[in-house]
Amino acid sequence: MRVHSALTALALTAGALIAPGFGVLTTATDAFAATKISHATATSMFRAAGVTWSSSGSCSDRNRPTCTSFDQLNLASAQGAQTLKQASGCALNVTGGTETGHASGTYSHWNGYKLDYGKNSCITSYVKNTFTYIGPRGDGAPQYKSGSGNIYADEGNHWDVLYYNCGGC
Repeated sequence: MRVHSALTALALTAGALIAPGFGVLTTATDAFAATKISHATATSMFRAAGVTWSSSGSCSDRNRPTCTSFDQLNLASAQGAQTLKQASGCALNVTGGTETGHASGTYSHWNGYKLDYGKNSCITSYVKNTFTYIGPRGDGAPQYKSGSGNIYADEGNHWDVLYYNCGGC
């Protein structure tokens, strides 16, 4: 216990991050490694924040593109959804998570960095009036950048959000 307390104090002095319930991140490598969560943990977090989710296939299998899965979602992405819900006061429905079928890449749905949200006038107004327009993405989708650096892309029928962090949680 003394060693853990001493390491925690040292980590805090060095500017390390603390993830509640997940421990202290004590090295530079840890600080950049994303904490992965399960589908059950994500849905519990969403439920507690009043965030809903839906699936066109009524399923949560990560390996089926018609499902909406949160398996291997980054903790920061789930927290980002909670932050968006709280800050906007809007209804927020997740329609895409870590399931297969999305574009690949380092900062992808599959790797836990992205969530899709169903569009509604409240969330669209919040994003467009709160965040900074940064131009179109390569595919033409208009993009908005939050103050914390997360990117919101308007893909027509939904918002595709890239979470680098929890959005100020």
